[in-house]
Amino acid sequence: MSFQSILQNAEELSQQFSQRTSRFEDEQHFPFKNFEELKEKEFHALTIPKQYGGHGLNLHEFLSIQEVIAKGDSATALCLGWHLGSLLEIAETGAWNEDMFQKLCESIVGGKCLINRAATEPATGSPTRGGMPQTTAVRHGETWVLNGRKSFTSMAVALDYSLVTARIGDSDKKGVFLVDHSLEGISIEETWNMISMQGTRSDDLYLNNVSIPSHFLVEEEGDQTNYAFPKAWLLHIPACYLGIAGAAREYAIDFAKTYSPNSLPGPIKIVPEVQRKVGEMELEYYKCKQMLYAVADKWVSFPDERHSMGAELAAVKHIVTNGANKIVDIAMRIVGAKSLSQDNPLQRYFRDVRAGLHNPPMDDSVISLLAKSVLDEK
Repeated sequence: MSFQSILQNAEELSQQFSQRTSRFEDEQHFPFKNFEELKEKEFHALTIPKQYGGHGLNLHEFLSIQEVIAKGDSATALCLGWHLGSLLEIAETGAWNEDMFQKLCESIVGGKCLINRAATEPATGSPTRGGMPQTTAVRHGETWVLNGRKSFTSMAVALDYSLVTARIGDSDKKGVFLVDHSLEGISIEETWNMISMQGTRSDDLYLNNVSIPSHFLVEEEGDQTNYAFPKAWLLHIPACYLGIAGAAREYAIDFAKTYSPNSLPGPIKIVPEVQRKVGEMELEYYKCKQMLYAVADKWVSFPDERHSMGAELAAVKHIVTNGANKIVDIAMRIVGAKSLSQDNPLQRYFRDVRAGLHNPPMDDSVISLLAKSVLDEK
């Protein structure tokens, strides 16, 4: 299947998702129906290498799909991004045992399974801050026994696998363990009670004496092929929020073209202040689009430079998520008080786009990284 065919499928799915988003939100349910349709179109395998049965999308292509899906349903897009991004990272870094990765990919392709990283914990906050997880993995012969609790586990109720970050024994090292959710000792507690991204159902994952084979330790701290590698796959986050902003932008522009109060001879698009706001919104949207895809293109086109792109990737996240918030804000100012109606999608875009500010890396970390990147130069 060509990328253009995949993109067309994404646009059709996004339209379908947009028609049921408000219902899923009102019921605070995970969008199972959306994922059934995504799997029917093989979207669960988009970033899996072609030799393992997937479509082998690169970073730029992956982000394009994310943006389109997010216009229809942001929670679905963010969850899909965690799944596809996790697989893309493994494929690009080559950090895993090849046979292990191949088996996982074939399981996902054949079984239409979902996977996500489970790294965040209540006591440590975001894993990007560097805290040591309280989840533990203790070796017993040929097995690891895992115990702990993970928070912010997006699509927890729908996952087939998790990549669980845990402390290795009594050491000061962290490892990542592939955990099958069908194993005994896995449970989900419904703790997700946010006003943003309600459909992600990012509930808590509990591991109670979960036993896995010893070779299911798939990543270990100190393996420089993964832990020190810039995480370009996390650009699925700004791509998702740019999609939300794009939906808000389209709504506001259509509103400006069609809303005609009787105080004017035509629609409000003729009002200079409305034109100014639309222009500001367009400028911000253009800036975000160019930044996101220019850096993604560099990642794809110049693989030898990837190890030095950490600061650029972080800057993209900061610029695009903040820009997306600004775009939604301007869109609401164009529409006015009507944008606050619970029947208006702009109020949902406003709530959802705020979540991007709290996804990794956080703004203060980005600013610090950028400063150090130039001050530490010799």
